[in-house]
Amino acid sequence: MKTRLYNFILYFQIVTFLVLFVGVNSQLTPKFYFKTCPNLLRVVRKEVQSAIKNEIRMAASLLRLHFHDCFVNGCDASLLLDGNSSTSEKFAPGNLNSARGYEVIDNIKTAVENTCSGVVSCADILAIAARDSVLLSGGPFWKVLLGRRDGLAANFSGSSNRLPAPFDPLNTIISKFQDVGLNLTDVVSLSGAHTIGLARCTTFDNRLRNFNGTSSPDTTLDTTLVSELQNLCPSTSDGNNTTPLDRNSTNLFDNHYFKNLINGRGILESDQILFSSDDAITTTTQTLVKTYSNSSMFFFNDFVNSMIKMGNISPLTGSNGQIRTNCRAVN
Repeated sequence: MKTRLYNFILYFQIVTFLVLFVGVNSQLTPKFYFKTCPNLLRVVRKEVQSAIKNEIRMAASLLRLHFHDCFVNGCDASLLLDGNSSTSEKFAPGNLNSARGYEVIDNIKTAVENTCSGVVSCADILAIAARDSVLLSGGPFWKVLLGRRDGLAANFSGSSNRLPAPFDPLNTIISKFQDVGLNLTDVVSLSGAHTIGLARCTTFDNRLRNFNGTSSPDTTLDTTLVSELQNLCPSTSDGNNTTPLDRNSTNLFDNHYFKNLINGRGILESDQILFSSDDAITTTTQTLVKTYSNSSMFFFNDFVNSMIKMGNISPLTGSNGQIRTNCRAVN
């Protein structure tokens, strides 16, 4: 009896150890590549710096790639996979003629492979590049948790349905965030990424003339800004002209985006509704906008926490997925 009890206790301890071991090792950590690729962060930073120096808009583009990747299948670099118009996430409505910077990720991957071949995932490169883009634009620093592996398939339908869209009502946006484990604070803080980057006319020209069938512009949009945007986006245009999302400090990562919302100068409808819609009051997004407009510190702190949370959406770890040698294709 004692032997059987001893064996049971020993078995339980071994199983408990294995569960804890697997759990700990499946978690992301900033030290994941310390031994296998010690110069990783330096290599990525250099490439991101070069890309932004070449085109300052690229900071916003790289940040957006990470966002659009994590919302579909989790942060697994599935967005980077090439394919046709019915399989690749690149062809989904939220990405087609919109998501950009793929060639920069290719360059980073090549530089990383030359330093430590077959070690670093494309998903982790996206996460580091996003952080560096924020930092190099004047935003906050945070330690990026690493250890993700790359997915084996894209998800076109998921990318078509799960990404928040500029025309979505606030409750739909909140719901899409909740579907991936993010909350109301994450909605507002991550929207603050629109303090850098550009928007095409096609993403906001619905607000300029016959908004929701009213025969008038969106009344929540500043009238002076309406005139400026109407000139930029004539009704006969192809919709591809662009304007800064934050016209106060175009390339600086700061809290002016939230000041814009209070003044009716949010470019996208999905931005302005965070402050001006009825739902903004009932959901308290309006309160958060006011808080962030008054304090860069509060915004930066919440943004960092939200980026870390977003980077933790369903990562592939351990033996799941793979380490792609080419970010555009499975091995």
